[in-house]
Amino acid sequence: MKKLLILGAGTAGTMMANKLSRNLNKDLWEITIVDKDENHYYQPGFLFIPFGIYQPEEVIRPKREFIPKGVNFVIDKIQKIEGEKNQVLLSSGTVLNYDVLVVATGTIPVPEETEGLKGKLWYKDIFDFYTYEGTTQLAKKLETWKGGKLVINLAETLIKCPVAPLEFTFLADAYFTEKGMRDKVEIFYVTPLSGAFTKPKATAMLNKLMDEKHINVIPDFYLQRVDNDRKVLISYDEKEVPFDLLVSIPVNKGDQMVEDSNLGDEDGLNFIPTDKHTLQSKKYENMFVIGDATNVPASKAGSVAHFEAEILTENILSYIIKEPLAAKFDGHANCFIETGYGKGTLIDFNYVTEPLPGKFPFAVIGPMDLLKVTRANHYGKLAFKWVYWHMLLTGKKLPVSTNMSMTGKLVEPIN
Repeated sequence: MKKLLILGAGTAGTMMANKLSRNLNKDLWEITIVDKDENHYYQPGFLFIPFGIYQPEEVIRPKREFIPKGVNFVIDKIQKIEGEKNQVLLSSGTVLNYDVLVVATGTIPVPEETEGLKGKLWYKDIFDFYTYEGTTQLAKKLETWKGGKLVINLAETLIKCPVAPLEFTFLADAYFTEKGMRDKVEIFYVTPLSGAFTKPKATAMLNKLMDEKHINVIPDFYLQRVDNDRKVLISYDEKEVPFDLLVSIPVNKGDQMVEDSNLGDEDGLNFIPTDKHTLQSKKYENMFVIGDATNVPASKAGSVAHFEAEILTENILSYIIKEPLAAKFDGHANCFIETGYGKGTLIDFNYVTEPLPGKFPFAVIGPMDLLKVTRANHYGKLAFKWVYWHMLLTGKKLPVSTNMSMTGKLVEPIN
């Protein structure tokens, strides 16, 4: 019996377990998935908890609900991959052998990487919302906060769900407006980027939204440390931004196991060097990497993991029968962006094509509009929660092309 081992039972790992379970001969292959946590968190929902749009219990379900029958689910911490031996060591002392390995260990915020960020003000006046604990603590803070300088800061640009900080900022504007206290809140969006986003057309559109909502964008700010006593962010070139309430998007890093296994990239962020098209590890041919664990130059977002899973399933099946890895991932990502007041926008892009205006997923009829603020995009974002639990995690086919389609897109925007 050959062994396929999946490390990580988050979004990417769970999808792969479901897809491979349906495609591999169960008489020939044993599939095992390992994760240290029994709970699955719907991480896109973390954005909504501080504003009372979702309740905490809505974003948690047992991982076992989504692991297919016949797949072994091991709850243990992954200690080390020994690629030369085709085995994985777990913290309990268990050794798991494999013929094919899929690494889906994701990324996590690491506030400890920034001096003073996780200091005496942590979860008092400094919060994250990328963790369950952080978002629930922030929700309690916003209920009673009286106003002042609200600073949303990206410590780095390489983060999971790169649009979420923008969404938080727009939702905060709407939240305080609806509470009748927007005039008591100054909102600052502080980023290492030169604008609100990384791509020109999307940045222009999002910068305009920031201006309309009277949100102050402070670009090119590279955070060095946080002074808890003075309540000030300090950049490497000694620029300062004061705050009363700081919502931080900390440095993101891959699993510590990656470093311990000597698999990380040269940036020291514990992301695994991966062929950006085939998703095969650059170090071991029987190792494949998916989702946030990779170092491919695509967004670390759930949609990317979904598109990668389609490609990776094909390539693993090809690898097993010793055929060339013909399926190619093109960096496809699409993201709904909440803009507040029951509206949102949508972007769709890949390695080579920036977000463009137009219709999605169908030309003319849409029903979604790209780079345009509409109610339909907001409802699309909310509907995604059902799609996530019932279709995405279970590996079902979604009505969106795996590789990015130019259907409905306008090469030049309409003024």
